[in-house]
Order: sequence, then C-alpha cells, then structure tokens
Amino acid sequence: MKFPNLLIQWYLQNKRDLPWRNTVKPYFIWLSEIMLQQTRVAQGLPYFLRFTEAFPTVFDLAKASEEDVLKLWQGLGYYSRARNLHKTAQKVAFELNGEFPKTYTELLKLKGIGEYTAAAIASFSYNESVPVVDGNVYRVLSRYFDVETDIASSGAKKEFTQLAAELLPKGQANLFNQAIMEFGALQCTPKNPDCRNCIFNDSCAALQKKKVALLPVKSKKVKVRMRHFNYLIFSDENENTLLQKRTEKGIWQNLYEFPLLETENELIEEELLTLMQNQQFVPNEVLNIHWYNSETTVHKLSHQHLNINFWKIGVKGKLANGINWESAKKMPFPIVIFNFIEKERF
Repeated sequence: MKFPNLLIQWYLQNKRDLPWRNTVKPYFIWLSEIMLQQTRVAQGLPYFLRFTEAFPTVFDLAKASEEDVLKLWQGLGYYSRARNLHKTAQKVAFELNGEFPKTYTELLKLKGIGEYTAAAIASFSYNESVPVVDGNVYRVLSRYFDVETDIASSGAKKEFTQLAAELLPKGQANLFNQAIMEFGALQCTPKNPDCRNCIFNDSCAALQKKKVALLPVKSKKVKVRMRHFNYLIFSDENENTLLQKRTEKGIWQNLYEFPLLETENELIEEELLTLMQNQQFVPNEVLNIHWYNSETTVHKLSHQHLNINFWKIGVKGKLANGINWESAKKMPFPIVIFNFIEKERF
C-alpha cells in the first residue's frame, strides 16, 4: 500500500532529532513515553534530559526516594505518572533484574503502562508488530480515510487500532509507528495543517471532501470543576513556616503544600480569620494577616480550575514544626506553589 511507504519516507526525511530516537533501550523509550503523555515535546525534553542525567539506569531510578523523583518531575504535571514511574522502576530493577518485558502483553502488566505505552515500547525497542494509537494517530487516520467515528466513543479505540494494524508494513512496525505519530505532530496538525505541501494531498479523503477541519470527530466535552484554595503561609519569629504533605488521592498526591483551606468562594481577610479560628492546624496566636496576591492566581488543570490565594499569617513565638525556607525549597511542590515561593520569597 502507498500510504505506509510514503509515510516512512517522509519520516526519514523530516523526523526531529530527539534523544529517545537514538536508542532502542526500553528504559529510555519508556521514560520518554511516560513523560510525553499529555505533554508537548518541547516541554518534556528538558525533563527527559534531567531524568536521564540523574537516573542513567533503571536501577538508579529505583533506588531514588519518591521525593527526589517528584522534585525532578515538578512542573510536568499529572504527578501520578511520576509515582507509577518510580514503582515500575523498582519492579523492573528488583524483581526483573533490570530487564523490561520484551512483549506487548507482558509490558501491559507493569504499573502505569497502558495499551499505547506498551505498544510504543514493544514496537520501538523490539520491533513487535503492534500498532500505536494516540491523538496524532486518530487525527491522521480519520482524515486520510474519512473516518467519522467519534474518537471519544467506546468503540473508537478498537476501530482505529484495527485500521492501524492493517497498515503496519511487515518488519517495520518501529518505523511506521514513529512515522505516523511524527506526521500528526508536525504535518497533520490539529489546526491549520499545511495540506498544500502534504505528501498525501492527492489521496487524503478529508482534503478532497473539504472536511479536514471537521475531523477527527470528538463530541464529548470535559466538565470543568471550579475550586477555591486558600494557602496559609505561617511565619513565626524565626521566619519559619509550615508545610504539609498531600497524602489523599487526587491532584498532587505526595507533594508538599502550605496548610490549605478550601472554600466555596473567595474570601476577604475578616472571613478567613473567622474560618481559621475553627481549625486545629492553626498553631499559635495570630498576630497579623494579609493577602499576598495582587490578584487571584488561576491554575488550570484538565478537569478543574483552581482559584488560588496565598495569605501571610504572622504568628506569635516559634512554630513547633516550623521549617526554614532553604529546607522547604528542596521539597517537591505543585508548580503553582513553587513559582509563588520563587517569586515572593520574603
């Protein structure tokens, strides 16, 4: 078939020079695939380089503390990826003698590795004939073949996976899978693709039918939850503060933050002071309180928008579990808190 051959030729001429493409070692390919989930290459590349410098082997990653891993991951988001990455490294290092499974089916058994990541590792490292299906692949296939199936529907993944599998050229799964993903990232982009200079402009069904902007079909919309976070930055006579670890499941699990009051709406100082009087974590007598922000910080996550305010709370005496700022900065934080510390450190 013309499609896979042209695609591979295009890839060999146009692919980006990325470090995980210069190896077939599953450790590096696994790292890159986990990091690039929900993340642009430009954002993920510096993290990949820092991780491979700090943890050049799966044994190094396995032996690291979770806090060290989360600190290095700080700012990349979706922190469950980092926690699963660490657990999987420990399994591979300590139970599998540092050897990653060599088949798609066995790779699926590792924590944090789903169908897409397993297919990527199996095909890129071992050239196993399994298709990868991500957002780029949905887009390329739906446009080229004019597939109107809603990619958010229950049967879409199976349909597109089957189509991609039929296109896989024998013995070239590694090249084809990387080629179709790269083509979606660079050429067949979500908005305003350069169809005039596309290798498929004489055979793409969506282009011929003037449907490029309409495909892929995705009808399901994400419902966004609005939340209001009030972070309390306590400061005692030694300018020490308090931190707490988010241990409950949900966003930022096992990262550190200031004591938090979540409210239904934004507060003024008097309202916050009244609310604090009923909280056990308020350690000492409050001397003063003021709002740090010049305006509320809005931190947007995929399913929720956090309206964040930081409050400086001066307290009498010394905090029993106070921590100095030099020590605090070494902890892994959500990036919105880390940025606040870097900018507003008093």
